Amino acid sequence: MKRALFLDRDGTIIEDRGYIRDPADVVLLPGAAEALRALEAAGWTLIVISNQSGVGRGFVAPAEMDAVQVRFAEVMRAAGVRITASYLCPHHPDEDCGCRKPGVLHLEEAAREHGIDLRESWMVGDRESDILCGKNAGCRTIWLRNSVFPVNAGLPDYEADGLTSIPAILSRNVTIPE
Repeated sequence: MKRALFLDRDGTIIEDRGYIRDPADVVLLPGAAEALRALEAAGWTLIVISNQSGVGRGFVAPAEMDAVQVRFAEVMRAAGVRITASYLCPHHPDEDCGCRKPGVLHLEEAAREHGIDLRESWMVGDRESDILCGKNAGCRTIWLRNSVFPVNAGLPDYEADGLTSIPAILSRNVTIPE
């Protein structure tokens, strides 16, 4: 079984520009590519888990969401980052779906499809729903501090100012299976 780093996309890897419809709005956060390359080199499987409720709300067409995701994958490849898989939830928050974070359907699906041990994995994101998703799946969690989306004190296992802090946190807090 492998360990994975489950990552939110908007506000974690790329700038959060609201409901992104235009692929040109995919802009990497400073230091994100370097941090992700370091994590991949350290043996982490990188998987994106993202709520994209703009589709369910009618703000973003499914084809626009797909085009943004294609651009995201292109930007990651150009930056030398291998994202193993991306799982997007297009549902409205009121649609009782299991794939919308903090639901764990996408993490469980990723675990089955890629041979991942959720107990050895981490969820990283900038919102409380990301942290709850990781907790609900049995992962450890890292909240990327921000003033827009605070989380309850003590909820995440760790807090960081951005992805650039993650390699150091994980190198101190992970026992690598033999």
